[in-house]
Amino acid sequence: MGHEDNIARGRVLIITAVEAERDAVLRGLGGDERFHVVAAGAGPAAAAAGTAFALAAAGQASIPVRGESAPAEVGPAEELLGSASFSGLEAAGMASTVPDSPASAQAGGYTLVISAGIAGGFPGLAAVGSLVVASEIIAADLGAETPDGFLSVDELGFGSSRIGVNARLAGDLAAAISAAGLPASTGPVLTVTTATGTAATAAEHGRRVPGAAAEAMEGFGVASAAKQFGLPALELRAISNAVGPRDRSAWRIGDALQALERASQILREVL
Repeated sequence: MGHEDNIARGRVLIITAVEAERDAVLRGLGGDERFHVVAAGAGPAAAAAGTAFALAAAGQASIPVRGESAPAEVGPAEELLGSASFSGLEAAGMASTVPDSPASAQAGGYTLVISAGIAGGFPGLAAVGSLVVASEIIAADLGAETPDGFLSVDELGFGSSRIGVNARLAGDLAAAISAAGLPASTGPVLTVTTATGTAATAAEHGRRVPGAAAEAMEGFGVASAAKQFGLPALELRAISNAVGPRDRSAWRIGDALQALERASQILREVL
């Protein structure tokens, strides 16, 4: 039995940033109980904490979860999704998405973690309305500024800003999305803590990571937590806007959420 066979037979944890993304994914999954979807909050820190909490709560590893309270709700972020409300891992929400009994935890652990949601796409590589499956997940602004330019944590010797994905699964998912008639591509997906808002920053990210297809804020956090639990990670993004100068009138968040829903339906078929 290959690794992909193990993944296909196991449970899959999907982490989104906000409820609107979570709901789009759930609609696409159509109630498939193999998938558990959590809105963990915006940014890599919230994503990493939420992913680790969900994995530990499901009995993925013997990591104690102290106390009964869940992380606090994340405040509203109208810049990302208008009036959409954000949530962390509320106790009720967690109970509805992650098994909390020993019996359910022993029924089979997670075999794959996916970061999913909307994102900015790099012009010429990922058009607005298309879908991107990450070939690599990269923390694009994790490092240090110097008089000679940016140095990544890799160059500083403090670790790595890159996490690989299961190439076969990523390729199969992108191919299935394309076969369904949806525009899809694969390429590096950047994780940033400050969303790009200028052409100069977009160009700099493209220079540092040639072929970067999309930019979001959670993938590296999700993948880092998954790696700590020995699990592979994927990242699936629906493109709502172009990376570069902020032009909210050109954002197509509704269309991106619809694309995410359709891609989630295909995800269920691939896995």
